[in-house]
Amino acid sequence: MKQHFQSRGNWAQWGLILCLVSCAQDTAENNRVFRYNESANLSSLDPAFARTLEPMWVIDQLFDGLVELDENLELRPLVAEHFQLDSTGRVWTFQLRDDVFFHANEAVPGLAKGRRCLAEDVVYSLNRLRDPRVASSGAWILDAVDADMPGKGVLALGDDTVQITLKSPFPPFLGLLSTAYANIVPWEAVEHFGTDFRSHPVGTGPFRLAWWMEDVACVLHRNPMHWEQDENGQSLPYLDAVHISFASDMGAEFQGLMQGRFDFMSGLHPAYMNELLDETGGLNPTYEASLRLETVPFLKTDYIGFYTDSSADDEWLPWQDASVRRALSAAIDRHSIAQNLRRGAVMPSASFVPPVLLGQAHAEAPRQRLDWALAVLDSVRAVHPEPWQPFRISTTSDYTDLCSALQYQWGTLGIEVEVDVVSAAAHRDRVATGKAALFRKSWLADYPDAENFLALFHSKNFAPSGPNYTHFSDDQFDALFASAMAVTDQRERREMYRKLNEAIGRSMPVVPLFHDQVNHFVRKEVKGWKVSPVNRLDLREVRKGEMP
Repeated sequence: MKQHFQSRGNWAQWGLILCLVSCAQDTAENNRVFRYNESANLSSLDPAFARTLEPMWVIDQLFDGLVELDENLELRPLVAEHFQLDSTGRVWTFQLRDDVFFHANEAVPGLAKGRRCLAEDVVYSLNRLRDPRVASSGAWILDAVDADMPGKGVLALGDDTVQITLKSPFPPFLGLLSTAYANIVPWEAVEHFGTDFRSHPVGTGPFRLAWWMEDVACVLHRNPMHWEQDENGQSLPYLDAVHISFASDMGAEFQGLMQGRFDFMSGLHPAYMNELLDETGGLNPTYEASLRLETVPFLKTDYIGFYTDSSADDEWLPWQDASVRRALSAAIDRHSIAQNLRRGAVMPSASFVPPVLLGQAHAEAPRQRLDWALAVLDSVRAVHPEPWQPFRISTTSDYTDLCSALQYQWGTLGIEVEVDVVSAAAHRDRVATGKAALFRKSWLADYPDAENFLALFHSKNFAPSGPNYTHFSDDQFDALFASAMAVTDQRERREMYRKLNEAIGRSMPVVPLFHDQVNHFVRKEVKGWKVSPVNRLDLREVRKGEMP
């Protein structure tokens, strides 16, 4: 995109400056521009590469998928007017709406005035994820699709119907179609722009791209052709524009929120966490006049993982003993960590799977059991006398405080713990290749099904090709996991999920610490805000001030 602006010379630069001034004036005059900061910049606006939340937030404004996940973790139709699963649990059929149109784009033949979104667009968009020339990071969402058999896979049955056949029943599949990867793109725009589709996105979403200058800002304008309406029949979205800044300084983002230059801020950063939150994790009363804190439990678990593969010479390593791992878990004061390091804004837990995915409102609050942990370790030491190899936790600088707290608490058990702080890239490599005996990590759900968490412990998913970083392997776990995937009844499957989660709790290849929380600091004048447990951004019904 930088080259695009340079090739148009100084006129483009002056136009950009005038646009920035105009957007600022519009904000002051009619409150129709929503503004926020993205400290991590954007890598691409192509759904096929929506790996992280930063581009997902923008992509969700530009594109629609067949289905969407609402703020209550319910899957509902979007471009698909309705959908159904056949009695075999393998064939999904989606009937498309007839009033969904792609953004108008005069540069693309066939899209000068936009056109209706058809079944062939859905087929093209999904099959594109599997194209090795595209190298999409989202190809995995279609692993369950039976793409190798003639007449199967993803098919268009006329203009209005899409049929997707799976290799075998896979209940979480519909949730995978709610990810940003599965958004629908027009084939002619992708073919026209090629790799530059990343900066020339065309979708059916509530907003369309006005311009994007990397490292500077991104502006979206209201899509006048968008099909959605509110309950009163008013067209969505209400806003005229969205302005995204790229200031990497978190302090500047915080000041921008305080001064009203930004309308919301997401997450808890050490730069402002203690300032904005009180001791109970609520909003500091100092800011109640201008802000409100919107929260919801996040489908995310922070944990300490243990590499459980035995060494080549069969040397006994203490962290590979399940009894030792259970003792380490029992010795953690999770409540103290949550209160002192996260201002009470996380949910202490000894469960790896977030409770909402198991049909439970809250996780059982774990209590510290030092005496029990010491007794267990004494029994292990009787069989395996010390000295033991030191426990070395691999982490990044963002989590030094957390690992230091564990170092202290495990030290009361007589365990020697070292904290190894490395770069994020080095940490990822160590964890993926089994070079880290212990490691701090978190797992964030891509879709609302406990399978997304439990699959980390299936033996077929060993890292580096899969997410089983601990190399945990258990035949009974694998068998029960496979059985759960064949069950379509949600209540029965959840009961099997609970048993799988309990099995992880017994073997303890990971020590869960807490479930995170989505924290949005929103200006008081912003109305219609929705907070998603997967932290997606929905601006369709957002208003500012007294907008009509």
